[in-house]
Amino acid sequence: MTPVEKTIGNVANFVDERLGAAGWVKKSLNKVFPDHWSFMLGEVCMYSFVILLLSGTFLTFWFDPSQRDVIYNGVYEPLKGLKMSAAYASTLDISFEVRGGLLMRQIHHWAANIFMAAIVAHLLRVFFTGAFRKPREFNWILGILLLTLGLVEGLFGYSLPDDLLSGTGLRITSAIIQALPIVGTYISFFLFGGAFPGTGFIPRIFTLHILIIPGIFLAVITIHVMLVWYQKHTQFPGVGRTEKNVVGHPILPVYMAKAGGFFFVVFGVIAFLSAVASINPIWLYGPYTPGQISAGSQPDWYMGWLDGLVRMSPPLETHAFGHTISWNILIPALIVPGIVFTGMALYPFIESWITGDKREHHLLDRPRNVPNRTALGVMSITFVMVALINGGNDILATNFHLSINQIMWFSRIGILVLPPIAFVITKRLCLSLQRADRDLLLHGSETGRLLRLPHGEFVEVHEPISAEKAFLLQSHEQPAALELSDVDSRGVRRPGGIKNKVQRRLSKAHAVSVPKVSEQELKEIEHH
Repeated sequence: MTPVEKTIGNVANFVDERLGAAGWVKKSLNKVFPDHWSFMLGEVCMYSFVILLLSGTFLTFWFDPSQRDVIYNGVYEPLKGLKMSAAYASTLDISFEVRGGLLMRQIHHWAANIFMAAIVAHLLRVFFTGAFRKPREFNWILGILLLTLGLVEGLFGYSLPDDLLSGTGLRITSAIIQALPIVGTYISFFLFGGAFPGTGFIPRIFTLHILIIPGIFLAVITIHVMLVWYQKHTQFPGVGRTEKNVVGHPILPVYMAKAGGFFFVVFGVIAFLSAVASINPIWLYGPYTPGQISAGSQPDWYMGWLDGLVRMSPPLETHAFGHTISWNILIPALIVPGIVFTGMALYPFIESWITGDKREHHLLDRPRNVPNRTALGVMSITFVMVALINGGNDILATNFHLSINQIMWFSRIGILVLPPIAFVITKRLCLSLQRADRDLLLHGSETGRLLRLPHGEFVEVHEPISAEKAFLLQSHEQPAALELSDVDSRGVRRPGGIKNKVQRRLSKAHAVSVPKVSEQELKEIEHH
């Protein structure tokens, strides 16, 4: 034993004697993780969040979260001599005078967009495959909480530079807050430190953005991962996979090596985007001035659907008891999102109540086999996409030479008509795919060869499908088949368990048999 190995052994023994960690570590190192590509979506969320923390820490060393007025005297000539907030001036200094500052700003912003995209994609994967079912309802709620926190954190993040674009978004935020009956005005004065734009909003959201919300994120993500660890990972159906095991690779050495490499892949993609694709060029917008607004002002994509809902809302107001209720702000910006996010959080319990399914589920569904859930998901996506299109109605009108009023009315009608149509079409497609799978299982695969029977009837010859293909038709997996003998008692694949080609069938009896034309009939057909 080398001195290094001896030292490591002594340290491990010291820790184990005091904490009793050996048993837990041994059990943890034997933890098995499935290796389906869709599970990487959750890893993208975690890795992009780490990149956000690292790049955000770098930016805090130079950012000045203050709304005091300064005269810019930096290196960017077009803005030299202009009055602006210290927050905007420090962001310009980071972009043009701090070495690597602009790259780090863009890494931070791109990582935020990818983080939100990964959360949405991960939630969609969980929803369409039914991974939210018992016993994972609480983890689903944590996912919805992370999505909500991401929206708020993103809003605060791109508002910090205090440029004209972010100031426009803050003005809309102020209007939404003031739309709350009775208490809205008081909340707005408290947040902004007086009448908009106030003097205290940037310092306050800076504290929330770098300290409080990231702390909540860390706590929620930790609980989320611990629950996944405790409840074990879901997996797609396949040979050798049951509700009581997990087929995949142990955490060491395979999974950790793959996870470490994938982190650098995510970081490399974000760094590449940040180096070649400009994002949020605040020097082109200029400092925020309450009396100005730039043409084509758009929020980041994950807030665009809320902006689209506000834009399409007709001007509706009610005056009662000395108060004005602005329904055109209150409904699209607060009531509708509240209903959407509450419905998302409670959906596992709603589906369980409707279907009466109280069982535990560790195997995932094929979306086509749950047509109502799949159709509901597509309907929701259609609703959000129509709102998102309307959120960029001015850009679409300019680039495609359309009337902004036409886009507005298309969105108002489409948001009511298109989601139900998407529901019906998606459900019919799911049922059609189910029938296609059933026909393939019953009759085999088509060969394109026609035979004419002695009495004149034409029939197509079908080839029987293998048991492996029949099994895969009922799952989401499409790689080479995994046989029962290739998996040990813990669900870990044995060496050589994955085959590029299936060399044998599980059982000839399981293959679908198709009635064939007899030899005598074939001779008669050839004779004629």
